[in-house]
Amino acid sequence: MIDKLAWLSFQDKQLLCARSHGKEIYYIPGGKREPGESDEAALIRESGEELAVSLRPDTLRFACEFSAQADGKPEGVLVRLRCYTGEADGTPTASAEIAELRWLDSRHLDEVSPVSRLLFKWLAEQGLIR
Repeated sequence: MIDKLAWLSFQDKQLLCARSHGKEIYYIPGGKREPGESDEAALIRESGEELAVSLRPDTLRFACEFSAQADGKPEGVLVRLRCYTGEADGTPTASAEIAELRWLDSRHLDEVSPVSRLLFKWLAEQGLIR
């Protein structure tokens, strides 16, 4: 099981997504926890590295969790995505390994990972994205 965290940022009924250099598929900004790191600390660190924003720790709230086949990994390797909402200082900018940022919605399911598809469908059901 690959354990990942994601920050959900919305604009005009779309979700902020990122594409890494050399990849075609988009994922939700976030990443993996370092040993001993809390979900919140990992999200704050990863969002600073990837997006050049500072998440406000007091605004972070757990939103949902999904598991699915990990993109590009052997069959049976799953990824668990724990998602949080929260406010950030700064404007998201592609940094570090991020090649591109885009605002996507449920019309873009073919452009996101399997676990992100589950998230997008749930967000659409909740009325948070198109």
